[in-house]
Amino acid sequence: TLFNRHSAMELKLDPWGAVHVDDYNKLFVEFGISNFDQILSKLEHPHPYMRRKIIFGHRGYESVLAAMQRHEPFAVMSGFMPSGRAHFGHMMVMNEIIWHQQQGGDAYAAVADMEAHSVRGVSWERCRSLGINEYILSLIALGFAPKEGSHIYFQSKNYPMRDLAFELGSEANFSEVSAIYGFSGETHISHMESVMAQSADILHPQLKQFGGPKPVVIPVGADQDPHIKLTRDPAYRMRKFLVELRTDLKAPFQSNGRCASYISIRGKAASPEQMQAAEAALKDLAVGKIKRYEEHLDLTDIQIKDGAGLAALLETIEGLIIKLETDQGHYGFMPPASLYHRFMTGLTGGKMSSSKPESHIALTEEPKEAGKKIMRAITGGRQSLAEQKKLGGEPEKCSIYEFLVFHLSDDDKELLELDAECRSGRRMCGTCKKDVAERIERFLTEHQQARKAAVDILPEFGIKL
Repeated sequence: TLFNRHSAMELKLDPWGAVHVDDYNKLFVEFGISNFDQILSKLEHPHPYMRRKIIFGHRGYESVLAAMQRHEPFAVMSGFMPSGRAHFGHMMVMNEIIWHQQQGGDAYAAVADMEAHSVRGVSWERCRSLGINEYILSLIALGFAPKEGSHIYFQSKNYPMRDLAFELGSEANFSEVSAIYGFSGETHISHMESVMAQSADILHPQLKQFGGPKPVVIPVGADQDPHIKLTRDPAYRMRKFLVELRTDLKAPFQSNGRCASYISIRGKAASPEQMQAAEAALKDLAVGKIKRYEEHLDLTDIQIKDGAGLAALLETIEGLIIKLETDQGHYGFMPPASLYHRFMTGLTGGKMSSSKPESHIALTEEPKEAGKKIMRAITGGRQSLAEQKKLGGEPEKCSIYEFLVFHLSDDDKELLELDAECRSGRRMCGTCKKDVAERIERFLTEHQQARKAAVDILPEFGIKL
């Protein structure tokens, strides 16, 4: 397709390494990430990243989509490690946070200073300076609004999150964390603690003081998937009541429309009284008669005609179980959802990286200098002008064309026309570079003006320069 890229893939996803993933289809098989195309049609007004297949995969986004469509509470959360300048790759995450905020979600943006300090050795003072001047001001300038349910914070100053990180540590062991991240005996304790802080970042929007359990989506690059995987397991383990469905696989739905299944409630460290309360709550479901069957809740008397009806019933029961947990002072966490977007190609090839200034354009870059970087960038063109006219270019390999696809063009028709002109050999790389250089200079000039105005909004988020 127009926006796909093809080549070999590194199968190890490392959230602190320079991972560059090209064959994203393998992620569906190797890491259990779901293809976003399967739910794209359910979004009435998808973000351009979704339409253009920049967002290519997800875990559990259906719960967020359902909440969005029903106008029920949901949240978006992601963060930024302040180890260098914010660039156009980081802007992708910022735009995804802002889009979900505009769809009605609570929004959480973390400055991961604990991670930067423990993993990169960045001083606390520099973490704060980079966090505000590089990331927070750009986030606000792009449209992150100071309204109810919106939060910008530094990990080191978010004490509810840090308390939760301590609790989560009791549900994760060293062997599990080592298997996910490749930790060894040389890994220092602060690095491990920063991992639990990230899990707490992801889950803390569901704490009681932030409105309680709700669907939460984490937009990230594929290299951050280890954080998502680690968080989903402890979130599940911290549940006090778990609902399990058992079905007659040969005939899950009988000819009379009845469901040959039953639901089992499993109590973790639950007292008999708590189990009785759970069963009593489920018996009050307004979906028909639920018959007690030993330690299970038998569904054979409930009219459910298809898998969608069964899913709706399970969702209702899950909601009751979560309410029961929170009423008794437990967390009742829902597993976090995640969105995965493609990496931007660096101007010199490979992944765009903060640690390689020549590979990226910072959001605080002097506009004219940014234009010069564009003119020096690697493209998808051929070795010579004659070869370009004969064979055409390869826009799917071009960092210049990616700037248009990801950030600098709102017109899908324009992109299709540029793609066709490039492939046919009618459009030369110099023409594209000059066009993109002008667009990026204009964008940065406007963005940096908006950053100046964002300084006055910082106090509304409780942040002082």
